[in-house]
Amino acid sequence: MQFTGSHNYVATPDLMLAVNAAIQLKRPLLVKGEPGTGKTMLAEEVAQALDMPLLQWHIKSTTKAQQGLYEYDAVSRLRDSQLGDDRVKDIQNYIVKGVLWQAFTTEQPVALLIDEIDKADIEFPNDLLRELDRMEFYCYETKQLIRARHRPLVFITSNNEKELPDAFLRRCFFHYIKFPDATTMKQIVDVHYPGLKDALLTAAMKTFFDIRNLPGLKKKPSTSELLDWLKLLMAEDIPLQALQSQDQKVSVPPLVGALLKNEQDISLFEKLVFMNQRNR
Repeated sequence: MQFTGSHNYVATPDLMLAVNAAIQLKRPLLVKGEPGTGKTMLAEEVAQALDMPLLQWHIKSTTKAQQGLYEYDAVSRLRDSQLGDDRVKDIQNYIVKGVLWQAFTTEQPVALLIDEIDKADIEFPNDLLRELDRMEFYCYETKQLIRARHRPLVFITSNNEKELPDAFLRRCFFHYIKFPDATTMKQIVDVHYPGLKDALLTAAMKTFFDIRNLPGLKKKPSTSELLDWLKLLMAEDIPLQALQSQDQKVSVPPLVGALLKNEQDISLFEKLVFMNQRNR
């Protein structure tokens, strides 16, 4: 089982090497990188390329590790007992299986995505150490040991909002997705918009990287935002001239709200444009 890329995802050689290393080591692949660099999509594309079902667990600030294992619905059991329902005699009717339980008990190997693990409480990763390491856990209500039939291929993504515990990091293979250079970015755009004219793509990418390189930006535009911007440029039929500055001065590009996502960055950019216009 080896990942060699896919038609829908531009994977650099070092990224493919990281995926295959995690497969070989049978350890979770911890993927970090700027938001919008394709961390979640990586799990989807690897699962599809390897013909594996994908189970996804999207983490929120309120998510607890126990929810990934199972939850005991005591409220429903109490209600059913009051109504005289015979289901109350079997506690298994009130065990809600989490994604880890599902991944452990499938008939075939699956890929498991634990998305944005850094959104949860700092104890969340520690609470999953044993389960991810030994691939088993105990259900106390039913007195069952749930052991993985097949070790799932685990992807864990993080936006670096919180530091992850050392004990957790030790159990993962780590890869940081670097922001694509211009050549890789062009390949990514070609996958999504194969018919895009070269002149428009060249002008748009120059504007995009000029904005990314501005000092002091609170949030630099990402790959997904470039793709959104290009989609809008084509939908609105924006002329090429609107993206080109004849005197190489900085100008506000059309639909800039697709690239800059907060008022501080837009204000900073507008001030820079104003200063450049004054210096003409």
